[in-house]
Amino acid sequence: MKENGLYVLPELAYDYKALEPHISEQQLRLHHDKHHQAYVNGANALLEKIKTARDSNAELDMKATARELSFNISGHLLHTLFWENLSSPAKTKPEPAGAIKEMLSKEFGSFERFKGEFTKAAVTVEGSGWAVLTYCNMINRPIIMQVEKHNLYVAPSFPILLVLDVWEHAYYVDYKNERAKFVEAFWNIVNWDGVNDRIKKNSECVLEMKTVR
Repeated sequence: MKENGLYVLPELAYDYKALEPHISEQQLRLHHDKHHQAYVNGANALLEKIKTARDSNAELDMKATARELSFNISGHLLHTLFWENLSSPAKTKPEPAGAIKEMLSKEFGSFERFKGEFTKAAVTVEGSGWAVLTYCNMINRPIIMQVEKHNLYVAPSFPILLVLDVWEHAYYVDYKNERAKFVEAFWNIVNWDGVNDRIKKNSECVLEMKTVR
């Protein structure tokens, strides 16, 4: 967030051509610069609307405002995580290593089993949504979830380790309406090192919370 308390579109850590041929420059520019920006703008507009209402002591339709704010902020946060989940195919490993490999092997039996379940979750999301790999610190297990739109069926406070956007805006230029082909291509550009970083941060956070208690 900026100093004025508004959201900002994050810059990509790679060039717009870096994900080709799996995601084209045109598709990435549209997705990042237009669609993601729209959620940033939407969230900021609502925050300004709330401020204006409070300054003038006007009444807000809190049901509609809270719903729209949740949608736009969630869209911004999920997209930010999604960009971090991607990497150039030249830097991408065919299978994960380290902590994420151990975690997936323990929970799913093998990476291939996890890949199959995550792929099916992504392909079968109703309407527009996301496939996510989350982690439950209460039972110490990774869990695959489907998120419809940006904010439906989300488990509050569950850290997200891996996320895949399956809204049509994520792939319509390159894959038309063939979501399954886009999901298949996704596995060629997953930033597994980034996933391991999230696991480490989550572990450190849990340790800190236990220490505080």
